[in-house]
Amino acid sequence: MAESKSILSPIPGVFYRRPAPDQDVYVKEGDTVKVGDTIGLIEVMKNFYEIKAESDGVLERFCVENEEIVDAGQEIAVIKR
Repeated sequence: MAESKSILSPIPGVFYRRPAPDQDVYVKEGDTVKVGDTIGLIEVMKNFYEIKAESDGVLERFCVENEEIVDAGQEIAVIKR
């Protein structure tokens, strides 16, 4: 049975799925990810922090929308291992 692993926001801020508005998203739902792959960014006071996959697997779903405000500890995405 596949196990799911949540990726949580380490800090409050605005979540972005792409590095810039004119670029493609880092990953899409259903994509294979490896530990350390960037899945998005969180912006805090004009500083950007990469959010990385913490396990290998398939990105099952995003739990927040692009440009959504997130809280520290909020679930951002789920990886199926």
